[in-house]
Amino acid sequence: MFNERIKLIENLTGVHSSKLNYYVELKKRNEKIIKQNNRLEIINQLVRDINIDMTVKDIIKRVYSKLPLAIPCDFLGLALTRNDELYMKAILPAELKGNSRIPRNSFLWNCFKDGKASIFDNVNQNDVFYNGESEPAGRDISLAVAPLFIKGTAQGILLVGSCLRSAYTMSELNFVQQLSDQLAICILNTMLYKQVTRAKSEWETTFNAVTEPIVLIDRCFNILRSNNRFPTDMDIDEEDEKNMKCYKRIWGRDKKCDDCMMDETIRTEKPAYKRVQTDTGKIFDIFYYPVFNEQNQIAGIIHHVKDVTLKTKMEVQLMQSAKLAAIGEMAAGVAHELNNPMTVIIGTAQLMQREIGQGDPKSDFLNDIINCGLRCKKIVQNLLTFSRQDEYPFAPTDLNVEIERVLSLISYQINKTEIKIVQNLFPDLPKINANGHQIQQVLINFLLNARDALEGLDREKIIEVSTSVREADCGKKWLLLTVKDNGIGIEQDNLSKIFNPFYTSKSAIKGTGLGLSVSLGIAEAHEGTIEVDSVLGEGSSFSLVLPVDADNCL
Repeated sequence: MFNERIKLIENLTGVHSSKLNYYVELKKRNEKIIKQNNRLEIINQLVRDINIDMTVKDIIKRVYSKLPLAIPCDFLGLALTRNDELYMKAILPAELKGNSRIPRNSFLWNCFKDGKASIFDNVNQNDVFYNGESEPAGRDISLAVAPLFIKGTAQGILLVGSCLRSAYTMSELNFVQQLSDQLAICILNTMLYKQVTRAKSEWETTFNAVTEPIVLIDRCFNILRSNNRFPTDMDIDEEDEKNMKCYKRIWGRDKKCDDCMMDETIRTEKPAYKRVQTDTGKIFDIFYYPVFNEQNQIAGIIHHVKDVTLKTKMEVQLMQSAKLAAIGEMAAGVAHELNNPMTVIIGTAQLMQREIGQGDPKSDFLNDIINCGLRCKKIVQNLLTFSRQDEYPFAPTDLNVEIERVLSLISYQINKTEIKIVQNLFPDLPKINANGHQIQQVLINFLLNARDALEGLDREKIIEVSTSVREADCGKKWLLLTVKDNGIGIEQDNLSKIFNPFYTSKSAIKGTGLGLSVSLGIAEAHEGTIEVDSVLGEGSSFSLVLPVDADNCL
């Protein structure tokens, strides 16, 4: 720069100096400075204005709008590799061929393979760029071509063209190479952004597609992310979305849950698990998984919630079925042992009665023996029927008949506790398609619960067993099998819990809390339900509601 000033002074003060030379030299230097500034402006604009979410065509369009201010530029193109081929990814102006493959014999491949910027003069436009319909098609042009390096490997070429002959010098070529290097950075950032965006989208799609609730919570119990798959039974507070505390948002509590497993997960740095049962009877398994940061410290906890209500009910029914099967097997053995001597007793009494004749007073005693023996035999037969372990298909069933069978088996257990059983059976009750064995199981459970509800009361204890017909608004009919007692009743807060598996108000030796849960499952298998009406201190009423046909509505 100092030498240039000396030379300028010599020219101004020497024999060759003149005002014309001074202004011409000053004008050239100003034009050079303006071009240099424009070039710097274009590079800065690439850094400042080009966003990572822009497409390659948008980037080329942004550069093309400013490039003619820095170097001669009638068109601007960018070719990128795909499957070992070069394709024009973007080119301006619009009449140029875009997205076309560059032939292998093209001179542009030499620049790509050599990895060096080059100047090409006297290039015919029709050979590569124009479609022959737009001016100035057919004319020779000048090209400045620079390779595009991404991650140290040539991934394309940048082309700057001008209709001027010999439009480019080494100065312009160096600028094109600098522009290509900056474009490579922009394109790499765009590619990385697309990869991250695609990975994020795939992860979010997978995360949101999981049907079970998944929640990410930090160590301060704030919900960071969830897939919003919470069941309605989990009491999610949708109105208080600003409150991100998990215990407030999910469980409706003002402070941390007493049995929260997050502390244990943070302390042990291992997954934890607990089971939660809501007031509506839903059962959830909640798994706690620690999430570690770069320093291998716990940054948060993943809550994975699984609704296991149906699974638990099936397990309960399986347990109950296994228990009943064992009891049935023992009862069958006892019944067979009793059946043989009862046959001998009845037969002997009948022979003795035949020998002494009907007029003998002893005949009345023998008649009592025969009647009691026949009653015992009927009870044994019903016990054998109840204890059968083969599959009971649905068949036309008379509820009144099933009630008679159950009462013949269980009435003694109830009568010995000074409980009066009252029958109020609807005459000519229509038959329904049902499993008689399962209906008996529900009725036995109702009767035993009613007996337990009357235990210890001083007043007269009554259990009423009734059947009735209900006609719905849609004109369909339903049959009701009702067991009503005047026992202690059930608290209103507990009515929603009585069908939950393992819930019981009895002592451990009297109940497991499985009876009503299994009974409800049987009712639902028959497309029916169980209705409960109870007043604390006055008694309860349990009704098995079953459709007369499969198309009924409640």
